[in-house]
Amino acid sequence: MGKRLLIVSTLDSSQPFGAFTRPFYLGQYLTKYFDVFQIGLDCSSVKYAPFISIGSRNLKSYIQAIGKCIDEFRPDIIYAQETLPGLAALISLKFRKGYKPSLVLDFHTFSAYEYWMRLFSVANPFKEFVQCIKTYIAQGILIFSGIPIIAAGDAIPKLISQWYGKTPQQIYSIGNGVTEDLLNTELFLDKDPYQALRPAKIVLLIAPKTFQFPSNDMSVLMTIEVAKYLEAHGKKVHFIVIGRDNNDILSPIPSNISFLGFLPKREAFVNHVKYADIALLPFSKQAVAGGARNKALDYFASRKLVVSTPEGLRGLEEFRHLEHLLVTGYSTEEVANTVLDAASNIDKYQSLVDSAYTLITEKYSWNARAQNIAQILLEVSHS
Repeated sequence: MGKRLLIVSTLDSSQPFGAFTRPFYLGQYLTKYFDVFQIGLDCSSVKYAPFISIGSRNLKSYIQAIGKCIDEFRPDIIYAQETLPGLAALISLKFRKGYKPSLVLDFHTFSAYEYWMRLFSVANPFKEFVQCIKTYIAQGILIFSGIPIIAAGDAIPKLISQWYGKTPQQIYSIGNGVTEDLLNTELFLDKDPYQALRPAKIVLLIAPKTFQFPSNDMSVLMTIEVAKYLEAHGKKVHFIVIGRDNNDILSPIPSNISFLGFLPKREAFVNHVKYADIALLPFSKQAVAGGARNKALDYFASRKLVVSTPEGLRGLEEFRHLEHLLVTGYSTEEVANTVLDAASNIDKYQSLVDSAYTLITEKYSWNARAQNIAQILLEVSHS
């Protein structure tokens, strides 16, 4: 094996979605190019490389784990994803004498902007403002350090320039990818899980509870409102929410929506995605849905007709209305009418599904993303 790569992230195997996906799948495919070691919150799912699980979002614990790994694993490159791991890696190397590996940062999101956009739509705006300031300072330290940055989408370099008045000299946009089990359109692992609801078209929302960010909560609330609007069309459209249980919902639940909870087995999750007809990304402007990128790519890879608000596509500007999906306005009425039209004319929109799938297979597999990132990491380590 060639160079040794240490990946430091907030990977959490107890929540195998959102922040988990980027470090996990990139790490898996980067083993083709490097001898990999992982540090994260809970790395028990990482079967492809040795790891250290931190167990908590504690800066000191991350610094100690990185120091230990530098001494024992002797990495040539540290690839630190998101703000906390990035700060820990920067501090670890700043005060270290002698052997110092190259450091590359990864910004999956621009957290300060996300907190700011949600400031007036959350229950505790003061807490949100404090988080905004903290993350603005923390990411600013990383940006002005001059360390190379890999950004998950073109929107992040633009936001850095707007918020800090600085564009880093070395910043590369490499977005997220999709897994092979979703790209394999021939793979149907079981019978149709929605058979009892047919002939209704199944409209799928994936919205697991995630750490800190309420974007998924907002998408669930909008989906419930859309379902209420279309309740009279229950035989034509039925909504399915993965990642939430009925007891998570305080408002009255219409008859044309079902909550399946968290599906712990990957096979069951893939099966429920593949047998759905329409996939929904109902994010308001305030949601600032960075994590929606993962969902959108999964939907496209599974050949679903996607209905999205503009915010649901942030960072995925290559995918366009009436070329790859249906983009609607932000109101309940606009989303509902678009969903009903899609359900009534699904064959009419098959060309959109095919175009999105072609774009996904050409550019958005995790394998292709890892290859792009490997080239950047090697270039940085040689400079």
